[in-house]
Amino acid sequence: MKLITSILGTVAGPVMEIIDQAVTDKDQANRLKAELRHRLIDQQDAGLQARMKVILAEATGESWLQRNWRPLLMTVIVAIVANNYLLAPYLGAMFGVGLQLALPEQLWDLMTLGVGGYIAGRSGEKIAGTLRGRRGRLMDEIDAQ
Repeated sequence: MKLITSILGTVAGPVMEIIDQAVTDKDQANRLKAELRHRLIDQQDAGLQARMKVILAEATGESWLQRNWRPLLMTVIVAIVANNYLLAPYLGAMFGVGLQLALPEQLWDLMTLGVGGYIAGRSGEKIAGTLRGRRGRLMDEIDAQ
């Protein structure tokens, strides 16, 4: 989703400039640009809503495991990271013994993704409210034109 948002953001600026250059009627150009902005906001809102639904479905699931698998997995990964970078080096320095656990790159990536999902879940409602507010202001601007 970040990639799509990044691409849309990168493309939107040049497209706005092309509209300004290609459309001689300024009112029509403004309507086209407003419609493009409207569609970009709708796309971002739809992606955010989809992510929120998945996380909310997990959080409100019937099974204890369904509700808690992500926090449990994150706890295990954090424990491995804490062991490898905090506990094991100190034990090795003090007692000459320090067991480090393997943390494959895929597990590290999963932790990054999981933390991202957690952050999205915790702040999703605030972001959705902000997007709705922006959308409302944009729609007011479109109506004013």
